[in-house]
Amino acid sequence: MLIYGLNYFIIRKHKSVQEAALLGFFTYAVYELTNLSLFKIDDDITFLKSEWDLLYYNQAIKTGYHHLIFCEHPHVYTLGKSGDLKNLLIDGPKRKEKNISFYKINRGGDITYHGPGQLVVYPILDLDYFFSDIHKYLRYLEDSVILTLSQYGLKGKRIEGLTGVWVEDQNGIDKKICAIGVKSSRWVTMHGIGFNINSDLSYFNNIIPCGINDKSVTSLKQELGIKIDMNELKNRFKSNFINIFKCLV
Repeated sequence: MLIYGLNYFIIRKHKSVQEAALLGFFTYAVYELTNLSLFKIDDDITFLKSEWDLLYYNQAIKTGYHHLIFCEHPHVYTLGKSGDLKNLLIDGPKRKEKNISFYKINRGGDITYHGPGQLVVYPILDLDYFFSDIHKYLRYLEDSVILTLSQYGLKGKRIEGLTGVWVEDQNGIDKKICAIGVKSSRWVTMHGIGFNINSDLSYFNNIIPCGINDKSVTSLKQELGIKIDMNELKNRFKSNFINIFKCLV
């Protein structure tokens, strides 16, 4: 599997005011280590069970460092551990013909699509250094997206009982613009968000997105009618993430 447009950041969070004071500040910092245009992992394992992911997972536990990964995947459908395979509407031969991969993975939620033009964000955070509340964590991720949408003149919203971010079209119909599926182990988070920016939405026609029959999907490009500068979008999202999680760059 190839991962495009990868950005990798390290987050440092101090567990106590005393530790922070000792180092001369009371917050944590995000550092960009690299900005790769292409990254390759093993085709035989899913991304979030890869040695690459586990390296960062283990490092977060052992050192208190946390990670924020931005990337764009090739065309792939992923099914969460509680998902229903019936929500995948395209069979193996047709997926092969269209060059679409499919993986069952260990996040929460049902089926979704990732592909070029979609910003995928993987925060790998030890929530013991933040707050031990996975629902609050999900709301913070949603807030990061909602704030980013507002900077493009769109009003993002939540729908009660559903995780993710939605926008309302001119006819009052809610369309999902960002899917969220996470997992945590010992309060270390994995997986993250799929934010439709310049996505080819036709790929969603082969699934029932998130297992929700009566809702459709959209993208920032579709809502605004223009192609979005992905680097600018990433910078805006990162700044909003930093502000919501009370970071200092």
